[in-house]
Amino acid sequence: MAPITSLKKLERLKAFLGFCKARGWVKENRAVFLKTPKTMFAPTLPFDAGEWEKILWATEVFPIKGIYGEFNRTRLKAFVMLLRYTGLRIRDAVMLKREHLDIEDKKKMYQEKTGTPVWIPVPHELAKLIDEVWRRNKDRDYFFWSGLGNAKSAVGDWQRTLRKLHGLAGVKGHAHMYRDTFAVDLLQKGVPIETVSILLGHSSIRITEKHYSPWVKSRQDNLETQIRKIWISS
Repeated sequence: MAPITSLKKLERLKAFLGFCKARGWVKENRAVFLKTPKTMFAPTLPFDAGEWEKILWATEVFPIKGIYGEFNRTRLKAFVMLLRYTGLRIRDAVMLKREHLDIEDKKKMYQEKTGTPVWIPVPHELAKLIDEVWRRNKDRDYFFWSGLGNAKSAVGDWQRTLRKLHGLAGVKGHAHMYRDTFAVDLLQKGVPIETVSILLGHSSIRITEKHYSPWVKSRQDNLETQIRKIWISS
């Protein structure tokens, strides 16, 4: 198993045996003596500007298949832009409902992952595409899912579509990289990491810092300032 998988399994084992001990089913939790595996998290790598342009181009020439016909390209472009400009996880994007979007304003996306309502303004082009998708699917509750079958299967279908899209664009990537691109873009433009953490729906700012601290512009600027002072004084 990969180190991160081992870590998760060990956490579950400790929690389960802790529960058993609390219930009196076992005398002690022997799992607490097991050493935690060393894990190395891969660095967060967003799409760069060139890759994003290739992805948008690929939506325009994506093969026309299925019940949507040529409209499938509009639908696909709306989906990737939704991921890129809102930071939604792919499951949340697939299960996006009309109530999560201010249709009248056509500018704001509603998120409430941590119990706090958040309105995220979106680019005009994305708002327009979302409106087109909505007008074609007014009889459905969801924008990018029929609502039939299993939600997990719907997410799997979109993941396969994204893989085909990335292959067509000649870009290596996966669905979560759109979320990373959203976060990194904000951080590099000076948006506080506390704000980005709220927008991503993280339960703790520590989670945000673990994945995105190298991209915080204010910290990088401060580091450069401090180093320059050292060279000047020496």
